[in-house]
Amino acid sequence: MTTKNLLVELFVEELPPKALKKLGDAFATQLADQLRALGLINGDSVTTAFASPRRLAAHISHVWLKAADKAVQQKLMPVSVGLDTSGNASPALIKKLQALGADVSNPVAAVAALKRAPDGKAEALFYDSLVTGATLDTGLQKALEEAIAKLPIPKVMSYQLERDCALPGWSSVNFVRPAHGLVALHGSTVVPVKVLGLTAGHTTQGHRFEAAVSPVVIADADHYAETLRTAGAVIASFAERKAEIARQLAAAAAKVGGGCKPIDDDALLDEVTALVERPNVLICQFEKEFLDVPQECLILTMKANQKYFPLLDSHGKLTNQFLVVSNISPADASAVIGGNERVVRPRLADAKFFFDQDRKKTLASRVDGLAKVVYHNKLGTQGERAQRVADIAALIVEQLRNATVPYTAHAKDELDVLAGKVQQAATLAKTDLLTDMVGEFPELQGIMGGYYARHDGLRDGVAIAIEDHYKPRFAGDALPRNHTGSVVALADKLETLVGMFGIGNLPTGDKDPFALRRHALGVIRILMEADFSLNLDAILANAAKAFGAMLELWSDKEQGDFAAHQPKLQDFIYDRLAGSLREQGYSAQEVDAVLALRPQRLGDVPKRLAAVRAFAALPEAPALAAANKRISNILKKAPDVDAHVSEILLQEPAEKALYAAMRDVAPKAQAQLAAGDYTASLQTLAALRAPVDAFFDGVMVNAEQLDLRLNRQGLLKTLHDAMNRVADLSRLAS
Repeated sequence: MTTKNLLVELFVEELPPKALKKLGDAFATQLADQLRALGLINGDSVTTAFASPRRLAAHISHVWLKAADKAVQQKLMPVSVGLDTSGNASPALIKKLQALGADVSNPVAAVAALKRAPDGKAEALFYDSLVTGATLDTGLQKALEEAIAKLPIPKVMSYQLERDCALPGWSSVNFVRPAHGLVALHGSTVVPVKVLGLTAGHTTQGHRFEAAVSPVVIADADHYAETLRTAGAVIASFAERKAEIARQLAAAAAKVGGGCKPIDDDALLDEVTALVERPNVLICQFEKEFLDVPQECLILTMKANQKYFPLLDSHGKLTNQFLVVSNISPADASAVIGGNERVVRPRLADAKFFFDQDRKKTLASRVDGLAKVVYHNKLGTQGERAQRVADIAALIVEQLRNATVPYTAHAKDELDVLAGKVQQAATLAKTDLLTDMVGEFPELQGIMGGYYARHDGLRDGVAIAIEDHYKPRFAGDALPRNHTGSVVALADKLETLVGMFGIGNLPTGDKDPFALRRHALGVIRILMEADFSLNLDAILANAAKAFGAMLELWSDKEQGDFAAHQPKLQDFIYDRLAGSLREQGYSAQEVDAVLALRPQRLGDVPKRLAAVRAFAALPEAPALAAANKRISNILKKAPDVDAHVSEILLQEPAEKALYAAMRDVAPKAQAQLAAGDYTASLQTLAALRAPVDAFFDGVMVNAEQLDLRLNRQGLLKTLHDAMNRVADLSRLAS
């Protein structure tokens, strides 16, 4: 029996654009998985997904008309249950065989056909049967129903089917959008399946306005995409349509000239791909006077409201031209161009109006208004929140003042200036939430604050800090551009984390409404990449102080004690750090070894990881890691041992040699550690391998004599402390 290719298409009303790609991929994948589970496709099968605004489809190659029959052996029951002492079938066995459809008219023959085989400590009876393979008709029906049931539909619609006058009442179905057509072709043969009140055929609909024929007849599975393109004026493949739009966008930008290019936004490109069936990119423009408005406002309104692609010049500045992806291709496109230009003009005028109105009030005059905006019912208003951010920022500056390592190359003489800038930026950072522009476009918070701060005559450093204090906003985003912004951004994220954890509002599973994971990663990146030497424990403790008397409100019966949530917050931050480091290419062992010590200065973590990686490459590393693990296990059983050694109690040559080696090596390693040379420190400790091996070969640690045992445990404790200051080397043991 030969295989043929299968095509299944659901023709529906316009699907939700932001979910289209996911729906198309899921439909094709689920369909193929179900058919594979039924044995209807072979190992060489390839699945191709199609998704356009009005269709979900899948092309699956090498599909059998009927799956092969399969021999199945089924365990029935223990022999002691299925057979009596004379070897005859018990009633339980007869009943089981009947349920399986076996012939039990001759019980003796039925028993003889069974197999006896060991099953654990006892023998069991096994029944061999031949299961008839599924046919494509029944298999595809089941697969299609399962695929539709498992679609990641954002919101289900319930709609009524066309009424059959011969049947009483109404019938309705649930799906993402009303479905109007079903195609199911195995080669050129229609597979008689039914779903969503539809019966499969070989016709579909093309483009609403530009299809050459209606309906479009699909001759066979392999000509689906080609037929839709030529007769239906539809590019069925999401990927091909996206590539065609990208090509046309680039061509249109080149036509404009001047080094212009369309804004790079893959999410917008995906959404527009989900809105058109036959893309046609057109060049439009608006009045240059609107360019006086911050370009972020204009870009956002064109992208979010109109799905247009703004054009940027060679310097990244917005031009007064933009690109529209039309779903029609008229001979004269002037009406389409003019219509889009008329539509965008009021949007841009609104943005200009908001910008002009907002600049009539200073940011400082808006500070008191924050007290009228609720932030959270248990955490107060935005005004209280802004004050907490300012307090936390002040404490961070004070920590920088007391840090052993200066925060800049100019030592601490700039901290007074920094403190003033930080207080001003933190106090004003949230005031743009009260502006009309941010009220219309919340995505511009911070950005508009920077523009309005410059208009108010504030120093550029403060304006930049206000603009940047939400950074990093997402993975890969840039950090704040100056120290003022870094301090305020750190304070803002700490306020959110400490506050939300303080009231027990922790993220669960994939739900994180306050973006606490993103805030934690922001704290990590600022501490690791900015020029700060701050201890994590200290900044968390100081952030908690900023909440003052509110701590008492948190310590209630519903939320529990605030202090109990703080270790959870630190665990949360280290968990995010571990995940981030693994994504950067560090192994799980390397990350575990470094983070097991809970390093307080996160800026040191990359150096510690580099040191661990260099140490792991040494020939001495495996043995020392294994020894460390052994020492850790010994010390777990003697948790109260002090890191103290009495030379008088050292008896064996091996323990004397180890102690002498430690006295020589440990101070050097400690000096290198103190100097920040973690790699050299670990490599110096590698010299202890031979005496450590000799110690475990020739010394009984748990000696019967108490003073000897405690002294040897103290020696191991001293060794353990010396070797695990950079990382927990036992985590490197395989």
